[in-house]
Amino acid sequence: MRIENTQRKPGYGAGNNFSIARRDALTTDKPSRYPADVEVFARSESNRPPVAAATTRSNALARVTKLVQSELDAVEARIVKQVAAFDPAIEGYVSYAIGGRGKRLRPLLALLAGGATGEVTSGHVDLGVIVELIHVATLVHDDVMDEAERRRAQPTVNARWGNSLSVLLGDCLFAHALNLSTSFDNSAIGRVIARTASEICSGEMIQTQRRFDLKLGVPDYLRIVKMKTGSLFGAAAELGATISDADADTVEILKSFGMGIGTAYQIYDDCLDIAGDEGATGKTLGTDLRKGKFTLPVLFYLRAASEFERERCSSFILDGRCEEVTELLKNRSANGALDESIAAGGDLIGEAQRTIEPLARNAYVAALFALGDALREMFEQLRV
Repeated sequence: MRIENTQRKPGYGAGNNFSIARRDALTTDKPSRYPADVEVFARSESNRPPVAAATTRSNALARVTKLVQSELDAVEARIVKQVAAFDPAIEGYVSYAIGGRGKRLRPLLALLAGGATGEVTSGHVDLGVIVELIHVATLVHDDVMDEAERRRAQPTVNARWGNSLSVLLGDCLFAHALNLSTSFDNSAIGRVIARTASEICSGEMIQTQRRFDLKLGVPDYLRIVKMKTGSLFGAAAELGATISDADADTVEILKSFGMGIGTAYQIYDDCLDIAGDEGATGKTLGTDLRKGKFTLPVLFYLRAASEFERERCSSFILDGRCEEVTELLKNRSANGALDESIAAGGDLIGEAQRTIEPLARNAYVAALFALGDALREMFEQLRV
C-alpha cells in the first residue's frame, strides 16, 4: 500500500495542524488485508449519506453549531484523516468506528469555550479531534458491555466483528487520542486528557460494579455520571479556555460549566433510553434496564414508590421484564419518575448557565448559554 508520510515539524504547538500520513484508501497492488465487509464500507464512506441520528437533532442545537460550523467541519475532516495513522490491517475498522456522524457536542464545547476566552485557532480544532476520538472509544466499549446492536444508524462494531476486536479497537482509539494530546507545547493539556481518560474508565467500572444494586442512591448515580460523561465535557471546556490562554479562574468556570452540561446530557441520554424511539435515534435503546444499570428515572421511581411498588419494580428488573419497568417509569399518574428526571436535568443546566454569568459577553458566551437552552429543549421533547 502506498503511503506518503509528512514529517512533523519540531516545536509543534496549539496553533499547528496534526501531522497526518496521507493514503489513497484501500489502493494496493497486494491482496486486500481487510475483511470484505470492511473494505466495502471504507470504499463507500465518502458517499454515505448522514445518519438518521444526525438529522434529528433539535433546531436549537443547529443554531448553536452555526457559529463554529466551519471549525466543526475542520474537526470532522481531521477525524477522518486520523484513519491513516493506524496500521493498514486495522484501518478499515477505525474508519467504520468513526464514520457515523454524531452531534459532536464535545468538540462544539471546546470550540465555544475557546471563542468565549479568545480567538478560535487550529489548536482548538485539534482539541476537538482528541475529545471526539476519546468519546468514540467509549462508545465502542459501551456497545460491547451493553451488547448493543446499533449505533448512529448502523450496526455496532461488536455486532459486526465481535467483542474481542471491539475492545481492542476502543483501546487503539484511546491510545491514539492520548498520543495526539502530547503534541501540544503545553504539557498540561496532555495531563488533563490522560486524567480525564482515567476518570471515564473508572466511572464505567464503578457503574459496572453496581449493576443490579438496589442500594444504589441518587448521589452514587450522579458521581458515576460526572466521572464517565461529565469529565470529558469538563475537559473540553477547560482545555478550550486553556488553549486561549485564559486565566485560572476563567478556566475553572468553563470546566464547571462543561461538567454540568455533560452531567445533564447523560441524564438526557438515560431518559432517552426509556422514552426514545430507535428509528429516530439510530441506536439500540433499553440497554440500561437489560444490563441492570439503575439510571435516574429508576432511582426516582424506587425512592418514591410504596413498598409494594418498589418490590414489584425490583422484581421486574431482576427478571429482565424491561417493558413493564419502562411503562412504570413513563406513567405520570403512577409516579412521574421520567418527568422528575427531566426536571432534574433542567436544574443542572440552569446551574451550569449560572456559572458562566461572570464571563464577559460575546457571541461565543451567548452560544454557551444557548447550548444549555438547546439541551433543555431536547429534554422537553422526551415528555410523554
